[in-house]
Amino acid sequence: MMNRRGAAAAWRQGPGSYARVGVESDVLSASPHRLIEMLFDGALSAIRTARLQLENGDRGAKGLAISKALDIVNNGLLAALDEEQGGDIAAQLAAIYYYVGRLLLKANLHDDDDSLAEAGRLLEDIASAWRQIGAGRQAAGATEIREAIPDAGI
Repeated sequence: MMNRRGAAAAWRQGPGSYARVGVESDVLSASPHRLIEMLFDGALSAIRTARLQLENGDRGAKGLAISKALDIVNNGLLAALDEEQGGDIAAQLAAIYYYVGRLLLKANLHDDDDSLAEAGRLLEDIASAWRQIGAGRQAAGATEIREAIPDAGI
């Protein structure tokens, strides 16, 4: 039997639980391209949070947000690179991700908003290019489908 305090705690966690289920569903059904987009979105969101917390003077929350961004960059974006298939582009992206990691560490150690801003700009530039690639693939896929079934009236 759940007491009032336990029921209140469960109720407060409810919306977060639904959000987690939604994210997990998105991850399970996402294409590899979309998964990388989600990593960019997560890293950029964490950097925005870190900047806001730095402005608010909450060093603990700033540190947690920077740690999250670092984790996504190092264990998500960097780990996803395939230097065999990606060649020079993958190597250049790896160098940028390592640099972003150093910027994030500097921002955390020195409460440096400029480093957070630069890390965010770099990731946003790459994310924007990545999204354009995805949009191009979707358009090409739609054209291929229309050409494959011309009598469907699509």
